[in-house]
Amino acid sequence: MSNSEKLYETLGELIFVIAKADGIIQEEEMSMLDEILSEHPWASTIKWSFYYEMTKNTSPEQAYRKVLDYCKKLGPRQEYKEFISIMKRVAAASEQIDEAEQQVIHKFSKELTAKFMKDIEILKL
Repeated sequence: MSNSEKLYETLGELIFVIAKADGIIQEEEMSMLDEILSEHPWASTIKWSFYYEMTKNTSPEQAYRKVLDYCKKLGPRQEYKEFISIMKRVAAASEQIDEAEQQVIHKFSKELTAKFMKDIEILKL
C-alpha cells in the first residue's frame, strides 16, 4: 500500500470520527460524504475505510488515535488542509458544527501542529 493510499484511508477513518462525534452518524452527513467524494480520486479508498470503521463499530476515540498516530508518523503533508476542510463540511451537513465535532477538528489540527513544531525545534538543535 502506498503512502497516499494509506493517507486517504486514514481520511475515511477521520470522517468516521467526525460523523460519530455526536453519537450518531446522520443521514445528512452520509449525503455530504457522497457529495464530497463524487469526484475525488481516492473516493473508493476513503469510503471503504469509512464503512469499515462504521460496520466494525469502532469507537471514535480509537479511530482518532489511529489516524493521529499515522499522521504524526508520516509527517507534515499538504493533504491535512484538505482533511480539515472535509471534516468541517461533513460536520456542518446537519446545519451546524456541534461542540463535539468542533473539538475533534480543533484537536486534530492542534495535535499535529504541536508535533511538527516540536520536530522543527529538535532539528534546530
